[in-house]
This record gives sequence, C-alpha cells and structure tokens, in this order.
Amino acid sequence: MVQIIKDMNELKTFLQAAGHKLVVVEFSAKWCDPCQRIYPIFHALSLQYPSVFFANVDVDDSPELAETCNIKALPTFQMFKKNHKIYEFCGADAKKLEAKIQKLM
Repeated sequence: MVQIIKDMNELKTFLQAAGHKLVVVEFSAKWCDPCQRIYPIFHALSLQYPSVFFANVDVDDSPELAETCNIKALPTFQMFKKNHKIYEFCGADAKKLEAKIQKLM
C-alpha cells in the first residue's frame, strides 16, 4: 500500500513509524506523464515488498514539502532508513527503482 503524504509532519510520523525499515517516497504530479507511467509499478512494488514503507507526495498538493525536500525534477524517489535519507534519484526507471529497493531493504 502507498501512503499519501501531505506535509512535513505526516512525513516525519511516517518515517518514525517505519523504524529501521526502508522507506521509499515518490514525489510526483498528476500532469507529469513519466510519474503517471511509473505509479502503477510503484504501487505494485508496495505489494511485492510488504516490509518496505511506500509513500507518495503530490508536489502540487504539497509544494512546501517538495521545496523542503529539495525536489527539482519529477518523479523523484527518496529512500530513508532510521529517519535519514540514504539515497535519491530522479526519473521513471522501474528497474533501477526495484534494484535499489532490493539492495537497501
């Protein structure tokens, strides 16, 4: 399941709930074609890897959070463990996304 995150407080709570587990946050927008293409894959990965916490931030609904997280391109994937960002990449590369999840979980 993919959790929708709307602000920094929700993100902090989500990261704390994950504890030592991997968190993958997708920053996207409804108007972004690559974002729309990868979202079904992102959702499928959330079902395939139930021990990983998945979240989505719509940058148009949450511009302050996108700015705080320094999002410059879409989609951007940020990965966290123990409340710390450990990896980030931009682009709708499903193979890279799954490979990083497997490596970091």
